[in-house]
Amino acid sequence: MTEPSVQPNLTPQFCFNTVALRDFLRISRSAIDDSINQNLNALVTPAQQGFDPTSTSSRITRATSRPIDPRACQEFKNKVLFPSWQARSDVLTYCAYVATSPDPDDPEVAQREAETEKNRERVVDERLDPYSGRYFPREPRTEILANLLRQERSVESIVRSRTWGLVLERCGDSFQDAEQALNNWRTGRERRNT
Repeated sequence: MTEPSVQPNLTPQFCFNTVALRDFLRISRSAIDDSINQNLNALVTPAQQGFDPTSTSSRITRATSRPIDPRACQEFKNKVLFPSWQARSDVLTYCAYVATSPDPDDPEVAQREAETEKNRERVVDERLDPYSGRYFPREPRTEILANLLRQERSVESIVRSRTWGLVLERCGDSFQDAEQALNNWRTGRERRNT
């Protein structure tokens, strides 16, 4: 069975390192969600009987998927799928907190202030260059992180929806949406831990 994603050490530096943040999310999604069909196929119990050569004598036009043992499906969801989703949720939530907190360690604060001051002192003759009056200050790294997190939350929602649809199709044991199922798993886990 596939291993769930391991949550990285959460620090503000991890969040502001957008390459590391995106890599964690990408690798986690590719290991679990992007390969969901392969993960579910791995849960199918092999045939109880030996290979039957007559099974290849006729062509089956539609793909028939063998049923997956409900216990194996539930175990996969509880031990791999939901923990991976939770690890990504924890990272996104922590980084959202970092993005909305003041950033006293921003290395570009002085540079942005100097650019803003320089722009105020600039004399602009818009008759000679109508575009010279424009000033586009650099975004603080907290705003860059917040924009990235908005994008990643949208991607996460789409990925979970697609994955959950395939899980429901193959396991067929629930009519909840992905977020409800994840919340129920969290609640059950909290009860077991207390």
